[in-house]
Amino acid sequence: MSSDVTPLLEDEDLRSPINEPSEPPQTQPLAEMVLLNCCPTNSPFCDPRHWVHRYIALIFMCFLGFGSYFCYDNPGALEKHIESDMQVSTSTYMGLYSWYSWPNVILCFFGGFLIDRLFGIRLGAIIFTAFVMGGQLVFALGAYLNHFWLMDMGRFIFGIGGESLAVAQNTYAVSWFKDKELNMVFGLQLSLSRVGSTVNFNVMEPIYQSIPASYLGYQRLGIALLIGSLTCVLSFVCALVLAIFDKRAEIILKKAEAKTGEVVKITDAKDFKLQFWLLCAICVAAYVAVFPFISLGAVFFQMKFGMSPSTASTLNSIVYIISAVMSPILGFMIDKSGRNLLWVLAAVFLTGLAHAMMAFTFITPWIAMSMMGVSYSMLASALWPMVSLVIEERQLGSAYGLMQSFQNLGLAVVAIIAGSLVDNYGYLILEVFFIDSLCIALMSTVLLLVVDSSRDGVLNMTPKQRTELKRSTQEKEKREEIDGGSEDNSPSTKEQ
Repeated sequence: MSSDVTPLLEDEDLRSPINEPSEPPQTQPLAEMVLLNCCPTNSPFCDPRHWVHRYIALIFMCFLGFGSYFCYDNPGALEKHIESDMQVSTSTYMGLYSWYSWPNVILCFFGGFLIDRLFGIRLGAIIFTAFVMGGQLVFALGAYLNHFWLMDMGRFIFGIGGESLAVAQNTYAVSWFKDKELNMVFGLQLSLSRVGSTVNFNVMEPIYQSIPASYLGYQRLGIALLIGSLTCVLSFVCALVLAIFDKRAEIILKKAEAKTGEVVKITDAKDFKLQFWLLCAICVAAYVAVFPFISLGAVFFQMKFGMSPSTASTLNSIVYIISAVMSPILGFMIDKSGRNLLWVLAAVFLTGLAHAMMAFTFITPWIAMSMMGVSYSMLASALWPMVSLVIEERQLGSAYGLMQSFQNLGLAVVAIIAGSLVDNYGYLILEVFFIDSLCIALMSTVLLLVVDSSRDGVLNMTPKQRTELKRSTQEKEKREEIDGGSEDNSPSTKEQ
């Protein structure tokens, strides 16, 4: 709308034809016309307000992280080959996970900030998937050329995109499903992403073995990793498709017009509530007892329980297999029941029990790993959606990025510690270390329960209670707005 003031009509204006427009009609950009006309909005498959269209978009959201999750654990699936073909120790091998995590100590937060402030979610997701794809290619090239430093560099580049892509994925989920089936959506995203991890543990070894023995060991390793990079291409395609879906939804639902206009600043993080920082503590302390263990699990099962390499790899992937099945189911249950904090409490306790069984007993590890799979699904489905309950929507990208920055700091440090503990003290001390970490997570959850209860208690409410709280808050804001308007129109105000 023009800011110029329209002049009063003169005699010549009154004599002009009445049907002549006072200003030229605004034309819609060609790209927007194409997006709107490519699919009729009266169809449930094309209307972003319809659940069918939202769930089609959800499929692409889920596969957005497939390549990243598949390639993240490539080292775990090929640990023995990496150590033998590249001639490195366990602690050096674990550096591949540290190099992935180090850039995300900073870049995860800035990835969220860039989504909120600069790139937007669509361009951000495309850029981050490109980093994932490029990093995996450099990683594969380093193995093929027998340069371990180049493999480290590839994991560093891969890490720049990997966790920031997870921020984009979470932000997409909240944008499309907030106040709907958000816990279930987070669970389903985790489920299909972890299918990537599961497939990795079950196919990378056969891929490596299928490469002709005429190649040198490190060359076979490089070729296997290069084949794995095809999953990153799939994620890149999903980012492009999602960008089209989201742009079209923005036009139809006029999301751009509904934005607050508030500017997101990095310094906003200092205003985040205490509940958010406790969620970060739980995230770090709980996750470092899962991922570093899985990266070392295959050799642990072979040494303690006498398993063959193929059986150990299958057992090591059982956490991801179970999470692929259970995450959407548990997410649906959490959507219906609420009480997210109690679910997190149960998940942390169950993970600690699983580690205790593997550390101090010879009970078949299939039971403990199955328990860990269920608890991991429970934790992810209940923990991450709580961020949207304590952080404003305009700051969600930054909040998720900051939370994952802390998570990656923990993973980077613990990866180094875990490799050193195995080299110097063995797996029993490693398991005790993980149990200690889970005790910290348990105490942080109890503290969060106390803090949340002393405030509005929204994190542990049922869905009905959250709806009532939201309604009462909106009514209160509306009353305050009306009261403020009345004061502005009072006689004393007018006289001034």
